[in-house]
Amino acid sequence: MSHVPMRLDLVRLGGALVGLHLMEAPELDNFITHYPTKGDDTVEKAHPKYFAPGETPPGGDQPLDKGRVYINRSKRKKGPEPEYFEGVPPEVWEFQVGGYQVCEKWLKDRRGRKLSPEDLKHYQRIVVALKRTIELMGEIDERIERWAIE
Repeated sequence: MSHVPMRLDLVRLGGALVGLHLMEAPELDNFITHYPTKGDDTVEKAHPKYFAPGETPPGGDQPLDKGRVYINRSKRKKGPEPEYFEGVPPEVWEFQVGGYQVCEKWLKDRRGRKLSPEDLKHYQRIVVALKRTIELMGEIDERIERWAIE
């Protein structure tokens, strides 16, 4: 049996990964998260903090439906609520490259900085890239396992 179709399929999947990792894939702009809060967009010390679906966020009384990444804390006495990205899946938050959690590290590297509108979009594009990477890795693993059996 010829493995050419399988190889072409793996090449296609690998090409999709390259597009994601170079941040060139058009699908990156189909955000799965949103940034619903208004404030100064500054990543504070001791942040980011992740709260998974089912956990209760700081100052909240209901468990979350979707994962949230907080970039700062509540300043209730001073006014604004904490700022966060909503809709970050746990597997995306936990995804590591080179021993680092990508979503966490990107924000940690910006502690003390105000995130620009472009930064806010870029982070959301990273989340899409990682979610799709996880999916593609699963597809690749499935095909390689099937290929080994043939």
